[in-house]
Amino acid sequence: MIVVMKSEATDEQIEKVVSTIKELGYKAHVIKGVLRTVIGAVGDERGKPHHLESLSILEGVEKVVPILQPYKLASREFKPDNTIVKVGNVEIGGNKIVVMAGPCSVENEEQIIETAIAVKNAGASILRGGAYKPRTSPYTFQGLGEEGLKLLAKARQITGLPVVTEILDPHDLDVIAEYSDMLQIGARNAQNYALLKHVGRCNKPVLLKRGMATTITEFLMAAEYILSEGNPNVVLCERGIRTFETATRNTFDLNAIPVLKEKTHLPVLADPSHGTGYWQYVTPMALAAIAAGADGLLIEVHYKPEIAVSDGGQSLKPSKFAALMEKARAVAKAVGREI
Repeated sequence: MIVVMKSEATDEQIEKVVSTIKELGYKAHVIKGVLRTVIGAVGDERGKPHHLESLSILEGVEKVVPILQPYKLASREFKPDNTIVKVGNVEIGGNKIVVMAGPCSVENEEQIIETAIAVKNAGASILRGGAYKPRTSPYTFQGLGEEGLKLLAKARQITGLPVVTEILDPHDLDVIAEYSDMLQIGARNAQNYALLKHVGRCNKPVLLKRGMATTITEFLMAAEYILSEGNPNVVLCERGIRTFETATRNTFDLNAIPVLKEKTHLPVLADPSHGTGYWQYVTPMALAAIAAGADGLLIEVHYKPEIAVSDGGQSLKPSKFAALMEKARAVAKAVGREI
């Protein structure tokens, strides 16, 4: 349920509503807009009378509106305007389409530095790279760990690009947060609720990728776990789902982009690298994602993909990434946006 305050409501009246919501056993989430303040009352309503409706009699309250969707804080009902998430000096969710690019895994200093410089020169705004890697086989490369984080930080120092990297274990939160600007929750952990709660209690923006068999509602409920813990800076990422089709690594669900844009105020990114699994399909699907309304792209780039320790087959060489960016600028302009 959301409480819409009158435009002239005072800070004292707003605080009274917040304290009453808490007394009733709910969490209060305050959004201060240009014209008025909206307060979300979120919690378990089972076995309780509909006493939240009594909030309408408090001074300064204009109306109380129920939220019908199971995802409360992530819904357009709660917040009609688009959320802007800041990662360093980069804003995601506005008119500018943000491109995150870099290798699947940080392998060594030469690889990450050269790739970071290349994607920066081509127009990328954020550097991606994995220091902790969830792999299907326990015998494959699992990442460099903290050493990989230090190399990402060095690449950031050289290029000025903010860094996004994946977190697998809540125990690694402090060290990853120390070196990175944004935390990534990968597809395999999209419904790891303990991990989602942990990142929800930190102040780092979160890139939440869709699970391989996660429905749109389940995806938004995963975001709700993060939001409900107090972290409003969540960016969603469509990266393909598992279907019967074997021609590509996953089935890139282009439909998900406009559906999510309709249902949630959170920014929506597209990852055509994992969505297709083959480098030759990455550019056309990246362009399609921009046309469909994506707020950004997540592209895997490697300076020597033929020797990459992971996901080389879906990684673009720097020259091909630069060519993608040129085409992406044209598509973005055609739909009234920019890169």
